[in-house]
Amino acid sequence: MSNKKELYFSLDIETDGQIPGEYSMLSLGLSALDTTGKEHGTFYINLKTLPGAGQNPSTMEWWKGFPEAWDAHRVDPQEPEVAMKQMNSWVREICGQTYAPVCVAMPAAFDFMFLYWYLIKFAGESSFGFSCIDMKTMAMTMKKAPYRESSKQHWPERWFSKLPHTHNALDDAREQGQTFINMFKELANGKKN
Repeated sequence: MSNKKELYFSLDIETDGQIPGEYSMLSLGLSALDTTGKEHGTFYINLKTLPGAGQNPSTMEWWKGFPEAWDAHRVDPQEPEVAMKQMNSWVREICGQTYAPVCVAMPAAFDFMFLYWYLIKFAGESSFGFSCIDMKTMAMTMKKAPYRESSKQHWPERWFSKLPHTHNALDDAREQGQTFINMFKELANGKKN
């Protein structure tokens, strides 16, 4: 058993479709936070699309509503192999000998699925292993409510970060990370919902 403290990496990605391989991850953002909410660093990178991958029509229609965010995801995209190796190195550097990395996502089944697939395919390993917290599942346990009644529209206002949600992967990772820390502190203090 490790004596390392956990460091939480709030993850947000942007894509042009629903599944990795058939579609591409366009960008990823990470915000590394300890349990006090102190940010230890951030990581952001845009990725080149996968050779032969398509673009999902409904996803691309959705992107039409956010043209500035779309354009930002296409600035200086890196090869996936370069991006994944840089991300793994950054996570290890931030953690050092003190912390064990844990990813945080909403929904983990989407964001972490893409990240894990890319990490294994292009870097051969995941610096997170399989460690990822799904915030909706966390909300379910905190609220003692069914899963379908645990989405964001059912969360108390006090959980939410004051940071903006812009559809830029780093902005959204930071906003989500602060929300996670608000939830984490409340859970640690045993507050009833």
